[in-house]
Amino acid sequence: MACLRSAIRSWFKFCRLAWSERWLLFQALFLLTVTAVSLRLLGFRRWQAVLARFTPARGVSASRPADALVQQGCAAARIMKMAAARGPCRTNCLQQSLVLWWLLRRRGIDADLRIGVRKEAGQFEAHAWVELAGVVLSDDMDVYQRFTPFNRIIRPSWWGFS
Repeated sequence: MACLRSAIRSWFKFCRLAWSERWLLFQALFLLTVTAVSLRLLGFRRWQAVLARFTPARGVSASRPADALVQQGCAAARIMKMAAARGPCRTNCLQQSLVLWWLLRRRGIDADLRIGVRKEAGQFEAHAWVELAGVVLSDDMDVYQRFTPFNRIIRPSWWGFS
């Protein structure tokens, strides 16, 4: 019975979304699955390069106010979290961040993919997130306290060769 209530709540939440948000959700659901497979087959650099080939050139978002872009980015991150929670396969932070990065770029929003690392209890851990104008979109702002980001922003190069 609890499962049925949860499904009904999810359906009503979906129905309250605007058409543009529903379309974004469908894109995210599809691309999360494709990205999970493609990362295994092609690797990170090559898959990011393939995604970058289907986006506008960098700098398209420069003509829009940063606040509006961040607001759009946060809305897209919220939809991404919905897709990741209800998608057909489990995805990790790298897959989710790559998809969010691509969805934003498709809309002309020049977000950055960031990767950070830490050593916790003798274990090496890595984490990926998306940020825009200094605002972390796909994680909490304390990500910088939990992980040390690489100095260089992760930029695509065609087929992964710099």
